[in-house]
Formats: sequence, C-alpha cells, structure tokens
Amino acid sequence: MSRTKIGILTVAGLAIVAMVACRGGRQAGRPSASVESLMKARGLNEADVVAALKTYTPTGKPDEYYMFASGGHSGQVLVIGVPSMRILKYIAVFTPEPWQGYGFDDETKRILADGSPKGKALTWGDSHHPALSQTNGDYDGQFLFINDKANARVAVISLKDFNTSQIVRSDLIQQDHGASAVTPNTEYVIESSQFATPLGNTYAKLDNYEQQYRGAVIFWSFDRDKGRINKEKSFAVEVPPYSQDLASSGKLASDGWVFINSFNTEEATGGTREGKPAIESGASQSDMDYMHVINWRKAAEVAASGKAKPIKDLRVIPMQTAIDEGILYFIPEPKSPHGVDVTPDGKEICVSGKLDTHETIYSFEKIKGLIDAKTFAGKDRYGVPILPFQQSIRGQVEMGLGPLHTQFDGKGYGYTTLFIESKVARWSLSDLKVIDKIPVHYNVGHLSIPGSDTEHPDGKYLVALDKWSIDRFMPVGPLLPQNLQLIDITGEKMQLLYDLPIGLGEPHYAQMIRADLVKPWAFYKPVGINPVTHDKDPFAVTSEKEARMERRGDGVHVYMTAIRSHYVPDQIVVKQGDTVHIHLTNLEQTKDATHGFAIDSYNINLSLEPGKTNNVTFVADRPGVFPFYCTEFCSALHLEMAGYLLVEPKGGTESSAAVR
Repeated sequence: MSRTKIGILTVAGLAIVAMVACRGGRQAGRPSASVESLMKARGLNEADVVAALKTYTPTGKPDEYYMFASGGHSGQVLVIGVPSMRILKYIAVFTPEPWQGYGFDDETKRILADGSPKGKALTWGDSHHPALSQTNGDYDGQFLFINDKANARVAVISLKDFNTSQIVRSDLIQQDHGASAVTPNTEYVIESSQFATPLGNTYAKLDNYEQQYRGAVIFWSFDRDKGRINKEKSFAVEVPPYSQDLASSGKLASDGWVFINSFNTEEATGGTREGKPAIESGASQSDMDYMHVINWRKAAEVAASGKAKPIKDLRVIPMQTAIDEGILYFIPEPKSPHGVDVTPDGKEICVSGKLDTHETIYSFEKIKGLIDAKTFAGKDRYGVPILPFQQSIRGQVEMGLGPLHTQFDGKGYGYTTLFIESKVARWSLSDLKVIDKIPVHYNVGHLSIPGSDTEHPDGKYLVALDKWSIDRFMPVGPLLPQNLQLIDITGEKMQLLYDLPIGLGEPHYAQMIRADLVKPWAFYKPVGINPVTHDKDPFAVTSEKEARMERRGDGVHVYMTAIRSHYVPDQIVVKQGDTVHIHLTNLEQTKDATHGFAIDSYNINLSLEPGKTNNVTFVADRPGVFPFYCTEFCSALHLEMAGYLLVEPKGGTESSAAVR
C-alpha cells in the first residue's frame, strides 16, 4: 500500500479523535467516523496515518535537520528539510543556475572558469559525495564540500549563505569518486581518482597500462579562516592504476589515517571490439581487491620535507617514496567493494563487497599492530605491502545480496544498503548479526543518518537514496525520478515514512546535520558584501547618491543600486563595442527582500539578495534598445521595477544621456 503523506484534514481529524476520547466519547485510539471514511476514501491504513504524523511539519515550523544531497548530473546540491522532506533550495555548484544568477556575474563565472580546463568551459558536472566540515570529529555547520566525479573537481560551499565560494581541480587526475571526505578537523579534503590515467594526462597507449597509468589521492589543504582550499599547501600520493573508490577518514583511535576502497585490481581495460572482455567482466575476476590504508599525517610531513615531486600543478609523493616512508599499505577486501566506513569510535572499518554477501569488519588495532610489526602477507606487483586479511579483521556479517554502503546511529547499530535485495539491513556492531531489514523502492545505493561519519551520530532518521522508482509515482515518460525514502529508526522495527521523488538528477550521497548547528545569514550586512569573498565589495555603492556612470580605459562602469521598486540609474546609454561593467548593490536590509536584474537578449540574469553586490561585465556588441527588469517578485510595484539599456550603433548620433 502506498505510504503517501495525508493532508491536513486527516491530521485535524486525528486531533478531534483525541479530544473525543478524552471526553469519554469514542473509545480511545479509535478514529472518528469522518476520519475512518477519509482513510477509506484515500486507501490509507493506520500505519500510513502514523507515518504522516511523524513527518507532518506545519507551515512556519522549521525542520529538525538539514539534509545536503548531491544533485547528480545537474551538478548541484539539494537542500532538504527532515522530517518534512521539503526541498528548500538547489545550491548552484558546477553548472550555471539562472535563478541564483550563478554563472552570470563576474565572480561566479570566475569560479566556474577556475574549475575548468584551460580554454574549455565545462557546462555540466556529476556531483556525488557531499561532506560537512568538522571540528574535533563532529559537524560544525560552517562549510560543505562536494566533488564532481566527471571532471575531478571539488567545490567549497559556505553555509553562511549557502553559496559556492570556490572550485578547485588539478590536471593531475581526470576523474574522481572517493571525494569529498574530510579529516576530523577539516585539515584536508580528500579526493581520490577512479579511472587510472597517466598522471598529468600525458598520452600513453593502453598496452602500457601497468607501466605508465596511475591513480592518485589528493589531500586538499583547507584554510578555515579564509574558507578556501590552499592549492600551494596541498599534495597528492601516487597509487597503483587500480580504480580507487570511496574514501573515509579515521577518527579517535584511527585519527591520522585514511581508508579507500579499490576495485579492478585486475587492471582490465576493455577491448570488446577486439574480442576482449568488457571492463565490467574483466574487473570482476579476482575474489579480493585492496583496501588502501594511508597514513595522511606522515604523508603531510613527507610532502613538506621536499620528497614530493611536482606533476603539473601539484606536489606528488611518488609511490615508491610512499612505500619506503610507511605511508601506503594494502589489505585484501571482498570482491568489488563499494563502501568503506569508519565506526564512530574509530576502532573499526566496515567494508561492503558488491559481489559478496558479507560486511567485513576490520580492526584498526590489529591493522596498526601488523604494520608496526611489519607482518605482511606479501606485496602487490608495485611493491606495496599487503597485510594478511584474516589477521586484520574482527569478523564478517552475513548481510544479504548486494551490500553497498553503511551508516551508524551511535547506539551500537550499523545500517547497510542491499542493492540487489532492495532493502536496508540493521545489524549489531557488538555481535555482528543482522537484526532487522526493511524493503525500499528500489535498488538502493547510498543512505544517510545524521552525523554518521562523526564521533557522535544522531540516529533518529535514515534516508535511503534509491536508484529506481518504477511504480512509485505518476508516470512522466521514460526518464523516471530517483526516490529518496525517509525511515524512522528509533523503534524496534524500522518504519518507512515518506517518499520524495527527485527529478533533477541522480542523487548519490547525502549528509544530515542538526538544524541548530547551521547559522546562515538572513541578509548581507553591512550593505555591499561580495557573496564570494564575504568582504565589502570594492565596487559597492551604499546609497543612491553614490550611483553613477564613468568611462574609463577598460570601458564604462555603472555603479548602480536596487531598492523597492527602482534602480538608480535606470537608463544606461553606451556605444556599440563598449565593454560595460555593471556594479549593482541591493540596498535592502530586510529578510527576503531579494531583487533580480535581467537584460533582454544579453544573457544576463542576477540574483540580488539583501545587502549583496554583484558585478557583471559584457560587451555591448548589439545596437538597439534593451529593457532590463527585476526578475524576483519584490513588491506591489515589482512590474514597474525596470529600466533601459540603450546601445548606440557605431557612427550614430550620440545621445545626451550617453556616458562620455
């Protein structure tokens, strides 16, 4: 039976039921006739009503948690309230987004350019794994990081205003998947390559795969005070040409270490046209792949000592140096792993193998003991020491078909998605036994529990990020939405509460944080703040008296203000061929007093939140008359908030209003 959220009438009806029961009317707990008829008409049972009450959030009442979910092929991040499952915002990250004016003003164009290869503007991204910043192993609500799997980029999002402030990429690798994990005090943001290429992307034939192809793990140094990644202080570790997968940072007992899955240790490269096995089957031959165990604190010391060599734009610790310095180790892990997750106490690492039915629980104490004693089972073909599998683990959980990812509730339980079974399993960390399973719809990938990757998870809700929805929603053609399902995990049995279709892209991973830990600004204060630097913009004007137009050597500068419901100036007259710089400040200091600014036919659209300054530069190459207007409904006279850009044709008679 469908578990859709019922309407306000049902909630009101249940409140009446409670009142009647208290007054001795009907038997306590039994719905009134009107509620019974409504439930019957809607095809609802009591479990549906209970689920609705657990998620219903009245208008004006905030949610308990923020959930930040990747937007997949949209290149964006979704902000979702939990438990209401209301979508609050799309944060523009790797692709232009008109409503927010992202990719239209000078600052955000520069952010996107910094994250694009030279001479090649990227107009899409595949956002995958968001990571909230941490202080002392817990979320601090200050920053969010997200990777672009398709183009090996990492973005920094400030939670002061929920805006992207930086995108970094390196020419070292071409694609990533194990990003963006953070160390317990956000010293580093971790990004690991997935498909091996020659480092720096020089050309090499696939016949030379073993000799010339490599992977890399990048440690992006994060400057918390500036809210930016410092590329000069960042470094990478060269690793073999396996496919590095997800990454998880150690904490407490395992602080200073990073754990990364890998697959395709077979080094399959395909060749179906020549009759060779596809990568899919070639990469699934071995019974074991390798978990990468990296001592990142030691790696940082080695990088600082000068033992790293520059490759393109990053310092890289060569693989042999990483071996010699005790930075890199391998442990066998079951076939085709796709999840590696550190327990809240940092003592154990949980690994799922897609083609294995178990969750394998590794003991960091055992791992560290084996490393210190130099007890190895051998080396891989590149000379990386391999720790013995059986001596590295505490045990295995018989999980089911297709285990993928694991989260923790802080109450002694792990929760693992089962892709093939389309279920989520709850299992005991103490005795390594599954105690409950709940069906989800369908083919679940990632899942999210508030604070799962921190020292203190908040295990109240779980969100399953399902890849398929099939029969869950109204048909919308062949391309179907993904399905995010909210599950209550507080009881003895898990309870499915709510479905949220996502028709924007394929969400992969999500992180949830208590709402009270995030302190976003209501508006930019004082007037004239640059949304990227969060400092006073040098071109800001703070009153209409300062508004003006000036011709300089680099073109025409328009210092402009917006306030309900007009612009100053509202006539801009320039000459064809002029470079025009508009510096536009919203003078409002009232919450939600947002204005927009669009110029017809010039592909310009800005979002001007209260107190914000935007700068946009364009060449007035088309002569004519181009109205501009406010795109954000701001007042009763919103439609009157407009003006004109006049571009005088070359050789035309100059208007008296034209700036000289």
